[in-house]
Amino acid sequence: MPQPGCVRHPDRPTGLQCNRCHRPYCPECLREAPVGYQCVNCVAEAARTVPRARTIAGAPMPTREQRPVVTYALIAVNILVYAITVAQSGNLMANYRGSSIFEMFALFPPLVAAGEYERLVGSGFLHYGSVHLLVNMFALFIVGREVEFVLGRGRYLAVYAIALLSGSAAVMWMQVEAVTAGASGAVFGLFGALAVILTRLRQNPTGILVIIGLNVFISVTIPAISLWGHMGGLVAGAVSAAALLYLPKVVASGKQTTAQRASRLGLIGLVVVTVAVLASIAVRVVVLREALWGL
Repeated sequence: MPQPGCVRHPDRPTGLQCNRCHRPYCPECLREAPVGYQCVNCVAEAARTVPRARTIAGAPMPTREQRPVVTYALIAVNILVYAITVAQSGNLMANYRGSSIFEMFALFPPLVAAGEYERLVGSGFLHYGSVHLLVNMFALFIVGREVEFVLGRGRYLAVYAIALLSGSAAVMWMQVEAVTAGASGAVFGLFGALAVILTRLRQNPTGILVIIGLNVFISVTIPAISLWGHMGGLVAGAVSAAALLYLPKVVASGKQTTAQRASRLGLIGLVVVTVAVLASIAVRVVVLREALWGL
């Protein structure tokens, strides 16, 4: 009696079959299962029906092969912008002199009040010299990867952006006459987020708290460093992470799954924090316009 052909390769006779659907398959189309073999179609179907493990923030649990692509992308953008400023200025350390990008995006509150709102975000990708860049990128590389894996790419990027904006908002209120730049506000936001994550996981946050304390001390003792930009980012990052990790636990009803609570209520919390930061900036712009130009 002739053997049936493989379902996926009809020209290949086979005496093998899938233990799940019992259809004939050739060895190439079968995969080892706990009992016998299953075809690639059944293996794929089983993978779709099995819920994927998730982190406490509702993000898919990272695999060994997964890379922190958002962190790498942020580092790449910062390095690229720095390289452009160096090319424009012709100086590795004084890259802020003669650079049109620096002149266009460095954070100066009166110019923001005049309508140049792009400085609120653009300043977070500028750096005063190579040392400033290397310190911030090293911190972003170390801390960013951990936060990205727990929060997931989208939430992580949102927390980073909120911290960056909040750092700019703090400078708008507290350092009106200063010209500031750097990713430090956003990086401090990741410090705050990591402290909240470790606390939520019931792990010892002492290490990150010591790092935060040391950086705050440095920010206070060195005049050239923007203390308020750092503090604004730190607070916003911690509050944003708390909204993602604690709000679902406190508010959500028992009818929803943990993943659904983290996804919906956590994102609502991020929106609230974002609106608060933007409202703070808007109020400050109005106040500055009245104080500087009587508008």
